[in-house]
Amino acid sequence: MRDRNSFNKVILVGNLVKKPEIRHIPSGRAVARFQVATNEQIYNRETRQATDRTEYHRIVAWGPLAEFCDRFLETGRQVMVEGRLRWRSWEDRDGNRRNSTEVEAVNIVLLGKRVPPQAEAQVEAGTAEDFPEISEPATEEFPEETPSTEGDDEIPF
Repeated sequence: MRDRNSFNKVILVGNLVKKPEIRHIPSGRAVARFQVATNEQIYNRETRQATDRTEYHRIVAWGPLAEFCDRFLETGRQVMVEGRLRWRSWEDRDGNRRNSTEVEAVNIVLLGKRVPPQAEAQVEAGTAEDFPEISEPATEEFPEETPSTEGDDEIPF
C-alpha cells in the first residue's frame, strides 16, 4: 500500500565539481555520476562575521539523462538538479558494508550564461568588441498595427 502523504523530492541549484563520470551497465543503459556543490553563508552572532559553508551532493542520472550529462555538463557549470533522495548499501572490495545517500536525477537544467570557447578567449584578451551586438528587429518585419477608427468605440480593453 502506498502512502499518499509522503513526498520525496530534491531540488538543488549549484555548480558541478567536475565533469560527470559515464559508464554503461551490461544491458547497455548509461549511468552518470557527478557531484554538485552548493554554498550558503552562516552568520556567527558572537564574532559578527559570515562564513561560507559548502555542501557536496552526489548525483546519479540514468539513460538519456546520463547521455545529456556527458554531452553538456562541464566543470564549474551552474545547474539545477531535480530528483529523489536515495539511500543504498553495498559491500566494498574488502567486504566492508558501505552506505551512501545520493540524489537520483529526474531533470537537469543548465543555468547561467554559456560562453563559446573562442568568445571566452577573446574576452580574456580584451577583444570582445569584435562580436556584433544584438540589435532590435527591423520594423518592416514586424509592422506596428495602426488602430482603425471605423466602427470602434473607445473601449480601453
